[in-house]
Amino acid sequence: MLIPTIIMGVLAIALLYIGYQKGGGEHLVGLKSAGNLLLQITPLLIFAFIVAGMIQILIPHEIIGRWVGAESGFRGLLIGSAIGGLMPGGPMTSLPVAAGLLRTGASIGTMVALLTGWSLLAVSRLPMEIGLLGWKFTLIRLACVFFFAPIAGLIANTFFAKVEV
Repeated sequence: MLIPTIIMGVLAIALLYIGYQKGGGEHLVGLKSAGNLLLQITPLLIFAFIVAGMIQILIPHEIIGRWVGAESGFRGLLIGSAIGGLMPGGPMTSLPVAAGLLRTGASIGTMVALLTGWSLLAVSRLPMEIGLLGWKFTLIRLACVFFFAPIAGLIANTFFAKVEV
């Protein structure tokens, strides 16, 4: 986490400096916009981290291992895909939950399936997608990506199951 933090810090300082050099107060407008975004996102982040932490504490490792761990096999990949598809929110909610499950004994493949299902299936996004793109397009898209999440998890388990995260 140190390297990404340093890169983001350098980028933020560089952009602030560029905004300041323009002389029109862009740096202040940018900081105000960042503050508003921080106020909107912080509650979601706090709750997502609470969920991730509570998963690690409240769900016994044996249950995690049996349902989404290495010994769960293809069933675990399907469970991860389904959970991911049903999981609401953006990366601020799904990534902490996946990290918490990984620390509790979930397999790499299952978490790859979960995150792939979250990004491709996204049941919470379906009403907007149907409203904007139509039900026919939405059904075609879902039919095209339906099997990707478990396949991605299977690939991850096959090639990366021994990788320590």
